[in-house]
Amino acid sequence: MDDKRYDSLKIENIVASGAIADSIDLAEVAQKVANCELNTKRFPGAVFRMEDPKSASLIFSSGKVVLTGIRDKKSLEKGLAIIIQSLKEAGVKTYDSPRVAVTNIVCSYDIGKYINLNRVVITLNLESIEYEPEQFPGLVYRIHDPKIVALLFSSGKIILTGGKNLEDVKRGLDILEQKLGSIL
Repeated sequence: MDDKRYDSLKIENIVASGAIADSIDLAEVAQKVANCELNTKRFPGAVFRMEDPKSASLIFSSGKVVLTGIRDKKSLEKGLAIIIQSLKEAGVKTYDSPRVAVTNIVCSYDIGKYINLNRVVITLNLESIEYEPEQFPGLVYRIHDPKIVALLFSSGKIILTGGKNLEDVKRGLDILEQKLGSIL
């Protein structure tokens, strides 16, 4: 799938979540782990910020974790390893095999030409389209299989979200371009 048409497709953010322990004492972790903040008045989890890979993770007392701000699989694995190691050093008994998976990939794409959003709405006339320019300058197009949401802007820029892997994002983009083909 290293097709030229995907050249402008860029991963902006990967979100992964899952379980890394049965339970975590957040107050203890926040005291012992650098760059880990806990403010239960504002948020029920601890926020652990990393510089390499540049990301933020939410750690919950239930043993669940959410990693965000990552841009590739290698950084995800590295970030997760840093979290596990930091928690172990703080005395947390983590799972030998954390059950963490990608839950959302956000990508940007440039179709390379102007998109007449009003024409898209009139031509496609689908219930899977939302366009209220007074509220938001982009058109929201929901693709059902794969389950991807595309935000289209008149500049030709597109944001794709909801994919669990890059193949889903590319399939969603193919469907979108096929629908737009007769309009652009």
